[in-house]
Amino acid sequence: MKTKFTFISNVWMYDGPAKWFFAGLPKDMSADIHERFKKAKRGWGSLPVEVTVGSSVWNTSIFPDSKTKTFVLPLKAKIRKKESIRDGSTIQIQIKLRL
Repeated sequence: MKTKFTFISNVWMYDGPAKWFFAGLPKDMSADIHERFKKAKRGWGSLPVEVTVGSSVWNTSIFPDSKTKTFVLPLKAKIRKKESIRDGSTIQIQIKLRL
């Protein structure tokens, strides 16, 4: 079963009390992941993943976003700084589901 996905996404900032940055997974990929891995979901519908962006690799989770009906990937400040990622950046992302 395919557990590794690669995609390109634009980075956006959630403008709430804490300035979180996210990258959205494509809609068709999100629908596929939701359908095939719904039994593996954890709190808030999250799925654990290993992420690769540039030379950075880390473990986190993707979360469902009800507005866009996609999964979103939070991007840590440490990773954004190391990879020179800003609001509006376009980045290539590889995720591997950790099941």
